[in-house]
Amino acid sequence: MATLTLKRKLEILSDAAKYDASCASSGTVTRDSVGGKGVGSTDGGMGICHAYAPDGRCISLLKILLTNFCVYDCAYCVNRVSSNTPRARFSVAEVVDLTLGFYKRNYVEGLFLSSGIIRSGDYTMEAMVRVAKALRLDHDFRGYIHLKVIPEAAPALVNEAALYADRISINVELPRDASLADLAPEKDAAGIRKAMGRVRLGIDQTTEKSIKTKPPRFAPAGQSTQMIVGADAATDGEILDRSAGLYGAYGMRRVYYSAYSPIPDTTSRLPPVRPPLMREHRLYQADWLMRFYGFTHDEITVEGVDLDLDIDPKLAWALRNRGDFPVDLNTAEREAMLRVPGLGVRSVQRMLDIRRYKRLTLEDVKRLTRRLDKLKPFIVTADWRPGALTDKADLRARLAPPTQLSLF
Repeated sequence: MATLTLKRKLEILSDAAKYDASCASSGTVTRDSVGGKGVGSTDGGMGICHAYAPDGRCISLLKILLTNFCVYDCAYCVNRVSSNTPRARFSVAEVVDLTLGFYKRNYVEGLFLSSGIIRSGDYTMEAMVRVAKALRLDHDFRGYIHLKVIPEAAPALVNEAALYADRISINVELPRDASLADLAPEKDAAGIRKAMGRVRLGIDQTTEKSIKTKPPRFAPAGQSTQMIVGADAATDGEILDRSAGLYGAYGMRRVYYSAYSPIPDTTSRLPPVRPPLMREHRLYQADWLMRFYGFTHDEITVEGVDLDLDIDPKLAWALRNRGDFPVDLNTAEREAMLRVPGLGVRSVQRMLDIRRYKRLTLEDVKRLTRRLDKLKPFIVTADWRPGALTDKADLRARLAPPTQLSLF
C-alpha cells in the first residue's frame, strides 16, 4: 500500500469523522495552563467552529478518526469493511503532534477522537487511551479531550479513558435493538447499555459528596450518545422514548440525532434517500423540551407517531392542549410559563424578575421575545386578553410559518 502523507491522512480521517455529531464540549470543568508546564485551556478561545457551549462560546475541536479501517460491516457506515473508500491510519504520535500543533496555532481548543475497529475493540481502545494519556501526562495538555468509547473494549480500558478524557461517548447507533442486530450484526445492544451503565457508575462514584477524600476526575463532562434517524422504521415517538430512557438510566448529558445519509454500494435494507433534515431539527427541539422545559416524551408525541415537520413541538403541544391557555404572565408559575409557545428559559426568568416590581404589559413581552404574534393567543397581560383567539379553528394556519416550495 502506498505511503500517505500526513496531510492526506488528515483529509481522509477528518472527513470520515464528520458523521459523528456527538462532539459538543459543553459541561467540562474549567482548566488552563497557569501553574503548569504544558499548554491548553477549556475556557474561551476562537478557531474552527465545531460546537457551541451553553453560554454561547464557540468550541473548536480537532475532530478525527484514529483510523477508518474497520473489521465491522455495519450497513449504514461508510467505513465498513466492505466499503470501497480510501483508508488511512494515524499513529499515536501523529495524533498527539497534530493536536498540540493545531492548538498552538489557535485553530482548536481540544480533540475529538474516534476510530474504526482495528483487530479488536481492546487493541483500538488501548491506542486511543495512549493518545489521551500522552497529551495529559507527557505534555500536560489542559485542553478538552473527547474520546469515543468502544463498548466491546475491556472495562479497565474504558475506565482509563474516562480518567484522561473530559467526556466520553458510546453510540447506541439505532433506536431499535432489532435494527442494530440486522444492520450491524457485530454490535450488541445489551453490551452497549452495559458499557454505559459502567460509565454512569464511575461518574456517580467520583461525584459522591459523602466521600471525604477527593477521587480522581472521571469524565467530568459526562457521557453522550448518538442515534441515527431514518435508517430504520422507528418513529419519532419511539426515538424520544429511547432518549428519555437514556437520560434517566444512564445520566446522559446529551443525546444527539443524526439524519441517515445514504452511502455508495449500500444494502437495499436501507432507504435510498435521506430523511428530511427538518425531522432531525424537530427531534432536537423536542429533546430540548424534555431537558429544560419540563415536558415528558409522551406529552410531545407518542409511540408510532412522528413529530409535525411544519410547526415546532411546543406549538404543536399547545394547539392540542388549548384548555391550558391562556396563561396569565403576571400570576402564573414558572413551569406554566415555560409551556407557552415562543417563551424561552431566559425570557421567562426575566419576566419573573420584572413582575416583582411591576405588572407585565404586552409592550414588556414584546421587548423580551422575538415573535409577539405567536404569543398573543396563549397569554394574558395587564393590558391584553386573547378572547376567542385561543380557540379559533384556523389558529394553526395563522401561526405556522409559510411553506418553502422545493426548487427541484
